Amino acid sequence: LIASKPLYPADSAKLLVYNRANDTITHTTFKHLLDFLPSDLNIFLNDTKVIKARIYGQKESGGKTELLFNKPLFMNRYQVMIKGKVQKGTKLFFDKDLTAEVIELNEDGTRIVKFFQDDKQLEFDTLVEILNTIGHLPLPHYMNREDEKEDEKDYQTLFAKNYGAVAAPTASLHFTDELLDKLNINHSINYLTLHVGAGTFKPVDAEDILEHPMHSEYFEVSRECLQALKEDKKTLAVGTTVTRTIEYFARTNKIQGECDLFLNPANKPIKVDHLLTNFHLPKSTLIMLIASFVGLEKTLEIYETAVKEKYRFFSYGDGMLII
Repeated sequence: LIASKPLYPADSAKLLVYNRANDTITHTTFKHLLDFLPSDLNIFLNDTKVIKARIYGQKESGGKTELLFNKPLFMNRYQVMIKGKVQKGTKLFFDKDLTAEVIELNEDGTRIVKFFQDDKQLEFDTLVEILNTIGHLPLPHYMNREDEKEDEKDYQTLFAKNYGAVAAPTASLHFTDELLDKLNINHSINYLTLHVGAGTFKPVDAEDILEHPMHSEYFEVSRECLQALKEDKKTLAVGTTVTRTIEYFARTNKIQGECDLFLNPANKPIKVDHLLTNFHLPKSTLIMLIASFVGLEKTLEIYETAVKEKYRFFSYGDGMLII
C-alpha cells in the first residue's frame, strides 16, 4: 500500500475522518476537507522547504560516496549522513568544486562536516544554492526509486518558503490552490517553520518507548503566528511537525530553537485540538504521536480500517483527520 507517486489533482487523495465525539470513521477525499472542519478555527501550516540534500561524489581514494545533508549547526558546521566508512579528516569531493571535510563522528551514525568551495568555507545560504544545483531530493527510502523532475513540484508544499528540510511536511502536499483559497475564506491560516530532519524516519528501538532518544529539529514561530496561538480558538495542526512545534511552544513559551518534543500516550497534546496527517511508518515516533490523540487501541483500529479500505500509505499517500 506504499505510495511511490502522488495522485493528481492532489486533493483527490482519500481522507479518513475520525470523530472522537461520536467515535465514528468517515471515508471521503481531501476535496471535502472543509465539510468536516469545525467553524471558527485557527489552522497552522509548516512553510519549510525541502533542500536537494542528497549528493553523490568521490572519496580521495576515488571510491564513490553518497552524502545526505541533515541540518546546519553553529559556526558553519553541518550534520550529515555519509554512506560507508569515513574517518576524522576524510575529504569528499562533489560537483561544482564542493568539498566536505569530516571533523567529527557521532555515536548515532551522523557525521559533522565543514563544506568548502574553492577552499572557501561555506555558509548555509551559499551551501543550499550549491546543493540545489547538484543535489537530489531526498525521497524516503521506502519509495524505492530515484527522484524525478516531477518530484521537484510534488515533494514541496504550495507554500514552501524557508529552505532547511530534508523531508516534506507531507500532510500539506494534498493542498491545491483552490482548496487553500477556500480555507482562507472560512478560517484563519497561520504559518510556522519546522525544518524536518532525517530523524523523522528513525524507528523506535527502545523496549520502553519513553527511553527513545528523540531527535531535535530547528523551529521558528513568527509574530503573527504567535498572536494566533495566544487566541482562545480551537486549533488544527496540519501535520505532525506543526503539532510538535505548537505543543513545544505551549510547554516552553519558546518561539525559536530546537524542538525535541516526543508526543505519545504518556505525553498528550495540551494545545492542539484537531490533527490532519498522513499514515505513518510502524514503530515510528509519528504513529506514537497519533496515539497521543486517540490512544493506542484506537490508533491500531483506525490503521486496520485504512489497510482494509486500501488507503495509500506514507509521504505520497492518503491522509486522516482527527476531530
